[in-house]
Amino acid sequence: MSLNPVVSNPETQAKANAMILAAGRGERMRPLTDHTPKPLLTVRGKPLMQWPMEGLVRAGFGHILINTAWLGERIHAHYGSAAPLAGAGMASLSYSNEEQDFGYALETAGGISRALPHLAEVFWVVAGDVFVPEFKFEALAVQQFTASDKLAHLWLVPNPLHNPLGDFGLSGQGLALNLPKEHAAQPLYTFSTIALYRRAFFDMPHCDIVPGNPQGTAAPLAPLLRAAMDQGLVSATLYTGPWTDVGTPERLAQLNAA
Repeated sequence: MSLNPVVSNPETQAKANAMILAAGRGERMRPLTDHTPKPLLTVRGKPLMQWPMEGLVRAGFGHILINTAWLGERIHAHYGSAAPLAGAGMASLSYSNEEQDFGYALETAGGISRALPHLAEVFWVVAGDVFVPEFKFEALAVQQFTASDKLAHLWLVPNPLHNPLGDFGLSGQGLALNLPKEHAAQPLYTFSTIALYRRAFFDMPHCDIVPGNPQGTAAPLAPLLRAAMDQGLVSATLYTGPWTDVGTPERLAQLNAA
């Protein structure tokens, strides 16, 4: 992890209590992302990734780790290691630059595994390309999750037009369910990307990537989640506030026209 020396010595530095995923190339957003990383694209006057950053800082989760790849140096240059966020407070930032370390992005599970030595025992994760302006990163949610026996807690949302079949089910007891998308016996919802995780979820036996991911394994998150759901180890909440996956120039334009 080479962009910011804050992450170079995990034994002596405070652990981050939140992680923002910002390593994607943003292919569907081209040409906007040819020279600007998608999380820095402006939504209603501020970078897209700054919306969840402000929410985290306001709630007291101000030590944030950001993983980067495509044009990651621009994110670091924009925010540095300490970012004053108007109306929210000061964010303490560290970085995991996957492009610089390996030459490619590590996908979600690979990226979290890479950052794991620098993350707290329980930590938030949210993608830097979703717009969820009213979401509350509540300390109570962290307390309840910490007191549970679950490895992950997801926030699900009603399915948008671009994901009509959804991702996961939700039981009446608050468990996330690994159900088939086609002909599911109950509704499926879309994963918002917002979640709480335990570090143990990204270690054996649930994940076979060595913590710190020194080999640079690129791995998706969904298979890990589905396996843990089958063991009853993932809980979930349905969130019905405004949520947009800013995946295309058209969706970005719609947000800025509102």
